[in-house]
Amino acid sequence: MKVIKIDLSAELKSIELHVFADEHLGDEYCDIKRLIERIEYVRDTPNAYCILNGDILDNATKTSIGDTYTQEFNPMEQLQKAVELFEPIKDKILCITHGNHENRTYKKEGINLSYLLAAQLGLSDKYTPTSAVLFIRLGKGSSHIHGRKICYTIYALHGSGGGRKEGAKAIRLADLASIVDCDIYLHGHTHLPMIMKQGFHRVDISNSSVAQVDKLFVNTAANLKYGGYGEAGAFKPSSMETPIIYLNGTKKEFKAKL
Repeated sequence: MKVIKIDLSAELKSIELHVFADEHLGDEYCDIKRLIERIEYVRDTPNAYCILNGDILDNATKTSIGDTYTQEFNPMEQLQKAVELFEPIKDKILCITHGNHENRTYKKEGINLSYLLAAQLGLSDKYTPTSAVLFIRLGKGSSHIHGRKICYTIYALHGSGGGRKEGAKAIRLADLASIVDCDIYLHGHTHLPMIMKQGFHRVDISNSSVAQVDKLFVNTAANLKYGGYGEAGAFKPSSMETPIIYLNGTKKEFKAKL
């Protein structure tokens, strides 16, 4: 399990964390205008950061699900386009994970498109082929000794499975808490924007104490208009609005909004 340590400014009062996942760049139904608008927002907002959480590229191949004949551009061009789009915000990207669509090429040819995207952005140290735990430190909590920065932990992975029904997707998301103890769990893949919180009793061994805390679970949307194999397979249309995560830099407080 990859560990990524992010040390942000002590002057930050809060940050917004935007997740780019299931963008399916190259699919004819990808809303590239919306993708560009979201990237520009992160670029122009000083306290906005982001995570690239898999399936940035559609990467339809001859042996995969999807239609290679209706792709806007081929997989190599998709990679080049992704590098071009995310280059202006590369300093704000905290983590890059590997999606099942990028994995199509790795399974067949051993070429990892997600890693190539990260490497071309100069972010190979922020890349994980599976999942990652992020330790994000920012701000200066008034209740902390000597104004120590506030630390948030995020478990991020692209995800898999989930089924057609909303309940199955929610279960897939909630199950992440059985893997690692974190503040926030971030999952994509199932194309259903979702936010939920659960209570948890966290053990503090150094102080021999137990504290009740909240865990935040976030499932992100897909940047796809309705059509293609989703329509052919009678899948429900899904909302393209994706949650934004907010981390407070003055006290330990985190939330997400749709």
